[in-house]
Amino acid sequence: MSKKLLTRAFKTDWFTKAARKARIGDPALIAAIREIMQGQVDDLGGGVFKKRLNKNMHRLIVLAKGGRYWIFVYLFAKKDRTNIDDDELADFKKLAQAYGRMTDSELGAALNQGDLQELCDEE
Repeated sequence: MSKKLLTRAFKTDWFTKAARKARIGDPALIAAIREIMQGQVDDLGGGVFKKRLNKNMHRLIVLAKGGRYWIFVYLFAKKDRTNIDDDELADFKKLAQAYGRMTDSELGAALNQGDLQELCDEE
């Protein structure tokens, strides 16, 4: 039986596919959330955070929704690119604002439609 993390965390459909391709499972993402909650993350401003993952081989972009939950939205390999560009960062900040305005019923709809998946702690 799975239980929820102390803070809720979600991944987008796009992120789910990218993580599967990179062989990054939910246990690694849950560990990343715990590290993020301890401040082991780069704050890019506007609710956008960058986290190193997988022995520094990958970077992930995580959005915060008003301190209530985290949303994994983007993943890239360090070998493919060093960072996101300024335009992407601006877009992620807009997306963080949009998620910040999301109501609980809209969140439920996104989960039901498969646009978001919730991470659950298996410990």
